[in-house]
Amino acid sequence: MPIELSRDERAQAIASIERYFQEALDQRIGNIGAGALLNFFLEEIGPLVYNQTVAQLQERLQQRMQELDIEFHEDEFQYWRRQAKARR
Repeated sequence: MPIELSRDERAQAIASIERYFQEALDQRIGNIGAGALLNFFLEEIGPLVYNQTVAQLQERLQQRMQELDIEFHEDEFQYWRRQAKARR
């Protein structure tokens, strides 16, 4: 599943890359270079970040599902036990 950015998000990302190069590296990358670098990161590294996020989400959902079992568990066949307690 390729990572796609809206036109506005892409423009903001490119501007951020250009600014980073200028301020952190004291180099000018330009709009085309920044766009190419963004494409590279989205295609090459984006899936790694995406897959890690999905794995973390799966782990959290599994933990939550286990909590639901504890939170909403009801013991079976309790009618007669309750009746016996009520008679005492």
